[in-house]
Amino acid sequence: MELMADLHTHTKASDGTCEPAENVRLAKEAGLAALAITDHDTVAGIPEAMEAARALGVEIIPGVEVSSVGKGQDIHVLGYFVPYEDPAFEERLFRLRETRHERNQLLIARLQELGIDISLEKVYRRKQGTDKNIGRPHIAEELMELGVVSTIAEAFDKYLGKGGAAYVNPPRITPQEAITMIKEAGGVAVLAHPGLYDDDELVQELIVFGLDGIEVNHPDNDEVQKMRYSKWAAQYGMVVTGGSDFHGWRGEEPFHAMLGSHTAGMDAVEQLRAIAEKRKA
Repeated sequence: MELMADLHTHTKASDGTCEPAENVRLAKEAGLAALAITDHDTVAGIPEAMEAARALGVEIIPGVEVSSVGKGQDIHVLGYFVPYEDPAFEERLFRLRETRHERNQLLIARLQELGIDISLEKVYRRKQGTDKNIGRPHIAEELMELGVVSTIAEAFDKYLGKGGAAYVNPPRITPQEAITMIKEAGGVAVLAHPGLYDDDELVQELIVFGLDGIEVNHPDNDEVQKMRYSKWAAQYGMVVTGGSDFHGWRGEEPFHAMLGSHTAGMDAVEQLRAIAEKRKA
């Protein structure tokens, strides 16, 4: 039986609902050999995951999901084997989180203009700490509590997602800058959930620019897209990765998908590791 890895999961360090140690436990229960912790613009959850993994025998791949904007929409670039204990790298991520905070302020203001009784303070009470790493799922939860929507999906469709009534996108780094940032830090740059962007021209631009890999096996990529991205990966010599994009639970349902449901083989992990080791040599 082939050993597998889930290369895209979130924890309470960003907009997941599980502690990092819980992600590790779920990975062990799913029979995974490796797990990547890829919180949005932070590496804060990695040390706890590493500690938990030592007892359970699961390899933790230190990762991050970097937020950027390309052609007017959010583009996420996954970084693997990043230097999660390096102060300079953490400083870059802190600045990205500050931009996320600005985006949240604009989103809340837009929702208020639409007549919704929501405040930044009420949203931010959902998360302890002062690092301002609040994401749109937290705002969606508040909208559910207010009775404005009944599900997270409805919140994104109507208000928070691309084309939603409150959607905003303040200036952020470009995907090219995100790729460069990850690679300069010695990490490996992989495009997250390309099927979400509905812009294959942009995906190809980023491949040519210098992506190391592309996330083929993701719950938001359909079968036709998976075939297309796999073909491009072979054509350009990129690593094919996969991950569940697990964010914990919203009510009874796992969000986006259950940890371990979308994976990559350990051969992909070894390819990522080899790139990182060569880059850091």
